[in-house]
Amino acid sequence: MDGKLSWTVSDAVDYKGFSADRTKTGGWVPAALILGIEICERLSTMGIAVNLVTYLIGTMHLPSSTSANIVTDFMGTSFLLCLLGGFLADSFLGRYKTIAIFAAIQTLGTATLAISTKLPQLRPPPCHATANNNCKQANGLQMGILYLALYIIALGTGGLKSSVSGFGTDQFDEKDEKEKVQMAFFFNRFFFFVSFGTLLAVTVLVYLQDEVGRSWAYGICSVSMLIAILVFLSGTRRYRYKKSLGSPIVHIFQVIVAATKKRKMDLPHNVGSLYEDIPEASRIQYTYQFHFLDKAAIVADGDFEKNTSGSVPKPWKLCSVTRIEEVKMMVRLLPIWATTIIFWTTYAQMITFSVEQASTMKRSIGGFQIPAGSLTVFFVMAILITLAVYDRLIMPLWKMWTGKPGFTNLQRIAIGLVLSTFGMGVAALCEKKRLSVAKSVSGTTATLPISVFLLIPQFFLVGSGEAFIYTGQLDFFITQSPKGMKTMSTGLFLTTLSLGFFVSSFLVSIVKKITGSKDGQGWLADNINNGRLDLFYGLLAILSLINFLAFLAVVCYKPKKPKSVLQMGNLGNGSLADEKCCTAAE
Repeated sequence: MDGKLSWTVSDAVDYKGFSADRTKTGGWVPAALILGIEICERLSTMGIAVNLVTYLIGTMHLPSSTSANIVTDFMGTSFLLCLLGGFLADSFLGRYKTIAIFAAIQTLGTATLAISTKLPQLRPPPCHATANNNCKQANGLQMGILYLALYIIALGTGGLKSSVSGFGTDQFDEKDEKEKVQMAFFFNRFFFFVSFGTLLAVTVLVYLQDEVGRSWAYGICSVSMLIAILVFLSGTRRYRYKKSLGSPIVHIFQVIVAATKKRKMDLPHNVGSLYEDIPEASRIQYTYQFHFLDKAAIVADGDFEKNTSGSVPKPWKLCSVTRIEEVKMMVRLLPIWATTIIFWTTYAQMITFSVEQASTMKRSIGGFQIPAGSLTVFFVMAILITLAVYDRLIMPLWKMWTGKPGFTNLQRIAIGLVLSTFGMGVAALCEKKRLSVAKSVSGTTATLPISVFLLIPQFFLVGSGEAFIYTGQLDFFITQSPKGMKTMSTGLFLTTLSLGFFVSSFLVSIVKKITGSKDGQGWLADNINNGRLDLFYGLLAILSLINFLAFLAVVCYKPKKPKSVLQMGNLGNGSLADEKCCTAAE
C-alpha cells in the first residue's frame, strides 16, 4: 500500500477525479503547454497596447492625452479583472476551465478588433498629417465598436492571468523535493516567457501593424491564441488538478462580518479560549496584531448549527483562529501593495507618451524605418538583460559577499523603485532636449531632426526596474500569503499594475485640466511638440521619490507592543518576533 501511495500526489487529482499518478501527470511537459497560452496572451495584449496610441491619434484622430488614457484604462481594466477571474476559478470553475473559457474570450476580442480596424465604415476619413486641427474625430459608433473589442480582450486577459501561473505550479508537488526544485525553476522562468511574448509583440507584431496592416496583425493574434487553446486542451489527460478550497474573498468577508457582529464583546484573556477547528499541524501561529479581527473567534450563543455530521460553526458568525490569521497575513501585504502602485504609473508612460515621442523623431536605420511602437523593444531587452545579469553575475557575487543566494523580495522591489525614479528623471531631460529641437524647426517638418535613440536610457532604466520589481512583487505576494489564498494574493499583486494604469489616467486628466486651455495647449497639449511633457515626467519623478521614501518607512516600521500584548505573551501562545515588519516580510 505504501508503495502505491508513493506514486500518487496527495492533494491533486487527474482529469477523471482520481488521485493523480505522478508518473502520468504533471511535470514539465504539461507546464510547457500552459506557458504557450501565456506567450500568446502577452503577444496579443502588449502588441495592441504598445502601438494603440499611434492608431488612436493617427487614424481615429483623437487628442494625445485622450489616446493615452484609453490605453492605460484598457491595461488597467485587464489587470483589475484578474480578481474576477481568480474568484471564478476558486469558487466555481477551477483553473483549467477558467483558462480555457477566457482564452476563447480573448480570441473573440482580437477577432473583433481585427474587423473594426479593417472596415472603412468603422474609421473616420483619412486626414493629412499637416492638417490635424481639421481632422474629423471618430464618432460614437466607431469608438463604441473599438471599445467593445478592447474590453472583450481585457476580460479574456483578466481571466487568463489569474490562473495561468497557479495552474502551472499545480503541475509540481511541493512535498516532493525533486518536483519542488522544478517548481522553483518554473517560477524563475515564467517571467522570462512573459517577456519573450512581449518581445514578439513589440517587434514582429508592431511591424506587421505598421507595414502590412493592423487587421492582419490582430488576425494573427486570434489564430495564434486559437492554436494555443488547442495545444492547451491536448494536455487535458496529463494535467494535475487541485481541489478548490473555496473563494478566499468570501473567507475574508466572513471574518470581517463575524468580527463586526461581535465588536462589542470583550476578548478573553486566554488566547486558548478562542475557537479553533484546524488540525494542529496545519494551524497558523497566533499573532497579536489587529485585535478587532480576533473577535470573530469568540464563541457565543447561536454560533453553531446542527447537520448530519453534528454541530458545525456558522461561517458568517464564527471563524477559527487560523482563518483569522490568514486574513491578518493578507492585511500585512497591503502597505507594500500600496507603495508599489506608482511604479506601474511610470511604466504606463513607456507604452503611451514615450511611443508618441518616438513617432515625432528620426527612426530610420539605413533604408529601414523603425515603427514607433517597436521602440519598446529596448524596454523588453532591458528586462531580459537585467534578468540574465542578475542570475549569472549579481547573485553569485552577492552569495560570496553575504552568504545569501540573492536579494530578498523587498530589496528587489526597492531597487525597482529607485531605477524607475531615475528613469523618469532621465525621461524629463530627454524630452526637454526634444522640445528644444521642435521649437527650433517651428513645425516646418513632421519628423524632427533628432534621433529616436535619445529615448533608449528611459526605456532601459524603467525596464530594468520592472525586472526587479515584478519578480520581487510576485515572490513577496506568493510567499507571504496563506497557502489557501495564493491565487487571491497573485490577483492582489496584479491589481498594483491595474491601479498604476488608472493612476496614470487620473494624473493625465488632472494635469490636463490644471495646465490646459481651450486651444488644447498646456503640459499635455494635443500636439506634444507644443506641450511640456518634460514637466509631466518631472512630476512623476518627484512622486516616485516620495513613494520610495514611503516604501522605506513601511518596510522598516516596527509596531510597538502594547502592555496588554505583553501580558498575553506570557501564555506562550504566539511569537512576538513575528510582529516585526521587516522580518516578516523577508
